[in-house]
Amino acid sequence: MTLDNLDNLVRIKQLKTEPADQAEFDGLLSLAKRRLKDSQLDGLSEDGRFSLAYSAAHALALAALRWHGYRSDNRYLVFQCLQHTLGLENAKWRVLDKCHKQRNLAEYEGRFEITPQLLKELIEINKELLSLVEALGLTAC
Repeated sequence: MTLDNLDNLVRIKQLKTEPADQAEFDGLLSLAKRRLKDSQLDGLSEDGRFSLAYSAAHALALAALRWHGYRSDNRYLVFQCLQHTLGLENAKWRVLDKCHKQRNLAEYEGRFEITPQLLKELIEINKELLSLVEALGLTAC
């Protein structure tokens, strides 16, 4: 895992450098845990579960980015940076990118096109992200 690619994004003004903040990291991790747990509750609608799981994934990806001392104003970019911040496989962050696109369709066009398989993949990737992000928190920001 190399952060050179993230530094390149800073140079082209896609990311900003900003010192990591333990309280922010802890808050994002706590938020993600609650949302991931709630996304797995029986009785919730599929779109509600997806929204919670997507929010958890974004919080985890942002926590990883912030732990490394970067910030993004673009929601999608935090997912694309996961290969550099956590060493996440390309195929997995691409699933998150697909979820981002599906979320936008639902939020901005009212088109909910989430399959049960995509929701299942999102939750499984979240569990992996949670483990990876928690491991980051074991060392100081």
